[in-house]
Amino acid sequence: MLKTLFLKISKWLIILMALSLIPVILLRWVPSPGSALMVERWFEFRQDDNPTEIRRQWVPYKSIPESMKMAVIAGEDQRFAEHFGFDLEAIKAAVEHNRQGGSLRGASTLTQQVAKNQFLWSGRSWPRKALEAWFTLWIEVLWPKQRILEIYLNIVEWDEGVFGVQAAAQQHFGIDASYLSDRHAAQLAAVLPNPREWSAAAPPAHVQRRASWIQRQSRQLGGAHYLREMEAGRPLPEWLSLSYWRNRLEV
Repeated sequence: MLKTLFLKISKWLIILMALSLIPVILLRWVPSPGSALMVERWFEFRQDDNPTEIRRQWVPYKSIPESMKMAVIAGEDQRFAEHFGFDLEAIKAAVEHNRQGGSLRGASTLTQQVAKNQFLWSGRSWPRKALEAWFTLWIEVLWPKQRILEIYLNIVEWDEGVFGVQAAAQQHFGIDASYLSDRHAAQLAAVLPNPREWSAAAPPAHVQRRASWIQRQSRQLGGAHYLREMEAGRPLPEWLSLSYWRNRLEV
């Protein structure tokens, strides 16, 4: 009886896991029609007497300025081109920082943020973190880095009801995303820790300082050269190769 129940549960888990990969595979090529966070915000706004409208417009990767791409990498995930979804060094540093009583610090990569915002609900529960790890893994396996960055820049929240770099550029600077200057890009990236409270168009002093730091970091990372290296791709991690598992099974 227990064995039969276990087999049934295992079967349905495998089916659910397989089904969860369908949207990941589709989004490898199809523009994101929206995100789970946008849906969450839509329901949240519906509680108001004068609900805020969701604003977003898809912009292809090639139409996004390199300075904007580099700004979010410099500000949010400087090892983006190197890691496979999880920045272990940043996680260790965040754990140690939090253990010593510093202000609570996270270590989410751009890939993890895409997994969370595109597919999942807000919150810090263990089930949600487990699902975030699952989607992060498969996004890294199935999407190239530039696709991850493209989706991120089109779904990230930049103000109340403002999602994606195109809506953000229009909201804060009155221009299309393709016309964003280096400083505009740095200011947009600088508010990402708290985009619903800080304005990229009129940033407070500490955000201005962060924007200047982001510009310096973008240059130090290599700017356009960093992006070319990233777009050229990198080898899969050893544990994803057939030879790795063949050797383990032979031992």
